[in-house]
Amino acid sequence: PSKSEHSFILCRGGLAERLCRLQNRERSAISFWRHQCISDDKIPSDKSGVLIVKILELFEECTIQVAICQQLEQSPAALSPEDAVINAEEPILKVLFTRETAAHLKSRPQDVIHIYPPWQKLLLQNVDVPVIMNTYFSQKVLLSEQSEAREKTYGLTKMLIRKNIISLAQTFRLDDPDDKLHRESSDNQVPCAPQIHNNSDSKQHPLALSAVNDSLLEMVESQGAVGWREVQVRVIIQRVYCLPAREGCRSHTQGNKPLLSNGGMFCRLCLLVQDAYGMFSEVQLQSLSSTDDIEQYCRRWEGKSCCLAGMKILQRTTRGRALGLFSLIDSLWPPVVPVKVPGQSQDSEMMTTNLPPPSFCYILTVQSGEIHVEVDEEEQTSNLYQPPAVHGLKEILRMGGCNKRCSFWAQVLYRRLQTKHSVPIDQRETLLFVTDSTLQNVVDGVPKVVTVSVTAWCVLSVEIVEALSAGSQLVFFKDALWGNGRIICVERTVLLLQKPLLCSAAGADLSELTGPVRLDELDSTTLANSICALRGTVVGVNESTAFSWPTCNRCGNGKLELCPQDRELLYCNQCSEVVTTPVLKMQLEVFLSCPSWSQSTVKVKNVQALFVLLTMFLFLQTYEVQSVLGKEVGLLNCYVHSVTSHPNCVALEEIVLL
Repeated sequence: PSKSEHSFILCRGGLAERLCRLQNRERSAISFWRHQCISDDKIPSDKSGVLIVKILELFEECTIQVAICQQLEQSPAALSPEDAVINAEEPILKVLFTRETAAHLKSRPQDVIHIYPPWQKLLLQNVDVPVIMNTYFSQKVLLSEQSEAREKTYGLTKMLIRKNIISLAQTFRLDDPDDKLHRESSDNQVPCAPQIHNNSDSKQHPLALSAVNDSLLEMVESQGAVGWREVQVRVIIQRVYCLPAREGCRSHTQGNKPLLSNGGMFCRLCLLVQDAYGMFSEVQLQSLSSTDDIEQYCRRWEGKSCCLAGMKILQRTTRGRALGLFSLIDSLWPPVVPVKVPGQSQDSEMMTTNLPPPSFCYILTVQSGEIHVEVDEEEQTSNLYQPPAVHGLKEILRMGGCNKRCSFWAQVLYRRLQTKHSVPIDQRETLLFVTDSTLQNVVDGVPKVVTVSVTAWCVLSVEIVEALSAGSQLVFFKDALWGNGRIICVERTVLLLQKPLLCSAAGADLSELTGPVRLDELDSTTLANSICALRGTVVGVNESTAFSWPTCNRCGNGKLELCPQDRELLYCNQCSEVVTTPVLKMQLEVFLSCPSWSQSTVKVKNVQALFVLLTMFLFLQTYEVQSVLGKEVGLLNCYVHSVTSHPNCVALEEIVLL
């Protein structure tokens, strides 16, 4: 079968399609049979071929619930399950229930179960106990008021089922001394007994923390999707980041502690972990007290060993569904040290890194109200950990491929929020214009400044936002996305003011800037939404759009009023004071003739040098357009709004760098 973006397309008439149809019919038949039993509120009257068993013991193995049962000759309505007649001549039966059937029955020891055809009996060689399969049409029997009362009481409690963990090495009888841990782990199981789940009981019934596994996939297959409680798995934390919570998660809280908010967006702390076999999982924790905590968690946790318990599976995602997640996983592949291979001997000479990159990943989250993430912060950094590889911007611009993660250290020169009116403010991109020594020290061939797009899904800490508002900053961009000539900060990208303690420079020039920053001059290669330097001669002024207004010299308020006491003075409502020396602001568009852009008109808005000149003329009351024509301006730092070819025109706005 060929694979589409979201699902498998089955070949018409093939075995897979026929199997899919058979499974659908089977599920429909089971659902209809159960619905009929519930509607009739009674046990089906047809007893031909019905197998009646009494459960003696329950445990789970490879997601299948196994019930050790005693076959009964009869189950009279007058008798309770405890009094049901046992046929001593019949052997003990091992009955297999699928997870769906087990969830429907909610069976316990001493329960009586009716199993309707078409069940099957399997006789194994050298095994005395027959196995009963195909138990989809099964029903638990409540035969007395006492049993009903017991069922209601047990319904309020939660029973812990013993789960036998069977490794692949055991299945294939691989002789590996390291597997003794897995063989012994089955002895450390929680007994099959009803327990009321509350905080005090959770302390009295600790997880079997001695049973530590090193395989995420084995845990998922043996413990199932509902959650692991009896074992824990040891992993390495490769990355720590924040993710915005989806709409369905925004109302979720942990106790009285809500998920943190980032500019109106709810976020959660996440870990990208890797096990000894190279498999990755994303663990979504519940909350942080502040987004600023992300930096300390990165420093304390990345590269450390971690034990996970009390997890449950949110989803199993694939490369086609989570390109962003897998672009980060691909940047950490192949592993820096050999990893274990499932089903093979784990001797060092058998380990290999010649493995295909992961094609799926489990998204895990903590059980409600419980967090079992034990990080050994005192332990040395794991050899499996891959710190971010830091590159210079010039090297990144020359990288091939698409959707590649990159990390770099750069100076932020200017910040601008995209103003698309059709997009809500909290979903707009922010453009950061950055540079480093690898760009500033090059004469030609590469731009002096690079644009970094920060999407609304990239969680920025309050510290980063405040620092960029205050002025130019050196910022470490960790795991940004490079592709199609753009650098984008997306989900799982982290911005830090301090470089991580562990990072690989790979020979890149990471020296700090020493001299003044230079921008590329306007030319035919200049693109919209970029910044550039400009010089030229004024050849025209757009008088129809020109205007000026006074502002407060203290707070910058542009909505001044006439003073009530003296109508000749201005008054500021924000300062509650008279403004005696207002600052004149001006909206002005001028047309320049530029030697670097001779083929078209250059329109520049808000040229500060001309503001000073025109303010002087206004003060002298001698303003005319001819007073600014022919004036030389430059070198101006400008933001490019648009570049058009029909007509040939480029629209810019003078800006002030951070």
